[in-house]
Amino acid sequence: MGNKITSRKEDYSKWYNDIVINADLAENSEVRGCMVIKPYGFSIWELMKKELDQMFKDTGHQNAYFPLFVPKSLFEAEEKNAEGFAKECAIVTHYRLKNDPKKKGKLILDPESKLEEELIVRPTSEAVIWKTYKKWIQSYRDLPILINQWANVVRWEMRTRLFLRTSEFLWQEGHTAHSTKDEAMSECLLINNIYAEFAEKFMAMPVLKGSKSEAERFAGAEETLCIEALMQDGKALQAGTSHFLGQNFAKAFDVKFADKSGKLDFVWATSWGVSTRLMGALIMTHSDDSGLVLPPNLAPIQVIIIPMIKSEESKNKIEKLTNEIFSDLKSNGIRVKIDSRENFSLGYKLNDYELKGVPIRLVVGEKEIENDEYEIFSRDDLQKLKSNSNNISKNIINSLDEVQNRMLSKAKKRLNDNTHQVSSYDKFKEIIENQGGFVSCGWDGDSKTEESIKKETKATIRCIVENLDNKKLKCIYSGNPAKHKVIFAKSY
Repeated sequence: MGNKITSRKEDYSKWYNDIVINADLAENSEVRGCMVIKPYGFSIWELMKKELDQMFKDTGHQNAYFPLFVPKSLFEAEEKNAEGFAKECAIVTHYRLKNDPKKKGKLILDPESKLEEELIVRPTSEAVIWKTYKKWIQSYRDLPILINQWANVVRWEMRTRLFLRTSEFLWQEGHTAHSTKDEAMSECLLINNIYAEFAEKFMAMPVLKGSKSEAERFAGAEETLCIEALMQDGKALQAGTSHFLGQNFAKAFDVKFADKSGKLDFVWATSWGVSTRLMGALIMTHSDDSGLVLPPNLAPIQVIIIPMIKSEESKNKIEKLTNEIFSDLKSNGIRVKIDSRENFSLGYKLNDYELKGVPIRLVVGEKEIENDEYEIFSRDDLQKLKSNSNNISKNIINSLDEVQNRMLSKAKKRLNDNTHQVSSYDKFKEIIENQGGFVSCGWDGDSKTEESIKKETKATIRCIVENLDNKKLKCIYSGNPAKHKVIFAKSY
């Protein structure tokens, strides 16, 4: 095939990019910093979307859709939010082009089409949604509002990487309104737990749950909860966030409700989201030097059956058996495909499906039928399980469960092996610089301490895992009593 994957040890960044390109997941587009998600990559995202969407709906959330454009005055209404996203904004100033009188065939902005108010292409939708909620909310009877939208957003990034950081990306963003602070905080916790459950159950990716420090918090939030995953190169990846917005947006947009006694109060808010960045997390958590490795729960093709037909005599037997296995697996809800293309060699097919991370592979040929012995190949550990034709469907279904569990166990072990408890700053620096991984330690809660560590080591607080009220744990940097137990790491 000629698709050479750079090894992880040689160049981790190139290894990642090689997999994205060669496994047919995505490619760079004509617009700098934007990507084309190819059908195979998009089908993985669709499976993620389907599972998450159901988890949201099972907890009472509904989908809606809000405009792509946000009037600049709305965007400016919540100052911290506007300030936080100002450097990443794309702005629409005109609504029409016209022919350039000086250069034939060229177009220029029509000065007569200048907008009265500039429009921001949404980097996030809080502003436009809270302006809408003002119309929807009058009393406690209108609450809670539990809305999610699947959309695209634009954050004008200077340094981009496919899936991990692009100027335009796909995501879901939840925006909820509540009558009490406790209810809003419970919503934040619920969603963060949903994200963690999804990561573990479907992505086979264990995560740490916690809250962000003030410096790492979402602009306009009073509290940000998060899930953090550890990639194979020892760097952290923020996989999802859930924000308690307090009454900040309600005050910015004057969204009040009358409680049961008729008293007016500002609404309490949350917002939360995961994006196509999860695709990057999936690739970097499980893949190897042969290509993509997919957990069965998110694999577009869970089982590939390859008939190996060498003669007309064996053709009917092979096709009959492959069709039987296909029907059996399909009726059990398995995403299965038969590749009977004659214009590609067996070697090409084996390499292609290995590269694309298909969890289970089965080759059916004359020899297999004669001996009634078949090899069920598992992509994650490259091992083969022997089976006869009577038990083949059952063994394949069992193998899929085993692959999913094995991938999670392997990722959990890597997370545990690369989480280091430290009590000295020298040891902290040594691990961050030479080993990578998560470093668990005390922090005094001072933003200056946090900034100094970041400046000296490039490591940031990924999450606060515990708030401390005892004086036993000391801050790794200042030596003062620790207010929090935190996880530091270098990150994507």
